[in-house]
Amino acid sequence: MSLPAENTRVVLAARPVGEPTPSDFRIETAPLPEPADGELLLETLYLSLDPYMRGRMSEAESYADPVPLGAVMVGGTVGRVVESKDPSFVKGDVVLSFSGWQSHAIADARHVRKLDPAAAPLSTALGVLGMPGFTAYAGLLQIGKPARGETVVVAAATGPVGSAVGQIAKIKGARAVGIAGGPDKVAHLRALGFDEALDHRAPDFAAQLKASCPNGIDVYFENVGGKVWDAVLPLLNTYARVPVCGLIANYNLTSAPEGPDRSAALMGRILTKSLTVRGFIQSEFVKDQFVHFLADMSGWIADGRVKHREDVVDGLENAPAAFIGLLKGQNFGKLLIKVAQ
Repeated sequence: MSLPAENTRVVLAARPVGEPTPSDFRIETAPLPEPADGELLLETLYLSLDPYMRGRMSEAESYADPVPLGAVMVGGTVGRVVESKDPSFVKGDVVLSFSGWQSHAIADARHVRKLDPAAAPLSTALGVLGMPGFTAYAGLLQIGKPARGETVVVAAATGPVGSAVGQIAKIKGARAVGIAGGPDKVAHLRALGFDEALDHRAPDFAAQLKASCPNGIDVYFENVGGKVWDAVLPLLNTYARVPVCGLIANYNLTSAPEGPDRSAALMGRILTKSLTVRGFIQSEFVKDQFVHFLADMSGWIADGRVKHREDVVDGLENAPAAFIGLLKGQNFGKLLIKVAQ
C-alpha cells in the first residue's frame, strides 16, 4: 500500500473563550514529513482525546506549555511505523507516541514505546493500560492510600480514570461510591461493582451523597470540582485524602464562580479536619510506579476485576466535535478517534 502524498492534521486556529467551538480548530493538509536518522514516520491508528487538552488550548499558566496557534493539537497516539531510520524499529511495528491530532507524524525513536498487538487490544494503550489507567492507579494508591473498609468517592466515574479508581478501590477492600451524569452511566457503575452510584444531575444530589456515605468520606478522587466538590467537602473525615486529578467543571469558565469567596472556609476545613489535598500529574510517578502498574492492571483485567469501556469515533475530521462533547460529558468511556485501520 503506497503512502499518501499529504499529512492531514487538526491545528489550533483560535484560543477558546469559554466552551471551545468548531471554529477554534482547523483541518489542513501538509506535505508528508521525511524521517531523519533516529526517527520514525508513523501512521496514526488511534488518537486519545482527554480533558487536559482544554488547558493546552489556553495561554493561562499551567504545568505544560500551551499549544501555539497554528500548531497541531497535542495528544497521545497509537501508530504504525511506515518508515524507520532507527535499527530498533521496522516497518509495521506498532508504537505508543505523543504525535497529536494528525494522520502521520515524525517521532524520535527514543521517545516511543513498542506495543505488542497480541498482548492486548491496541486501543488500551491509550486507556486502561495507558495514561488514564495509570493516573487512576498512581493517584489513588500513592496519594489516596485507601485502607480496607474506608469509603472512596470518585466523580466522572464512568470515564477512563474514574472507573479505574473505583474498581481499584474495591480490589483494595475499600467501599466505592461513583458519581456520574445520567441514568445510563449510573447503571454502568453498578455493573462495574461500585457500592453506590449517584447521578450528579439529581436535584437532591447532595442529600443522596450524604446518605450514601453514612460514615463520611475517607478518599475523594477529584476529577470534576464545581457543585460535586461542594457536596463532598462537608462529608470529608478527619485525615481524609483528596488526590486532585482534574477540574473539568471549571475548564470552560470565563470568570470566577458566582457567590462569596469560600477559600477561607476551605482552608478552615483543611485545618480542622487535617485534610491532605494534593494535586498531581501522573508523569511524576512513572519512573517508580509504571512497571508495577502494567503488571497489576494487566492481571486485574485478565481475572475480570477491572473492566473498561471505550467510546470510539471514526475519522480524524470528527475529533473537534468529539472533544467539544467530551467537555460536556457526552462521551461514555474512554474517548478515542480511530484514524486509520
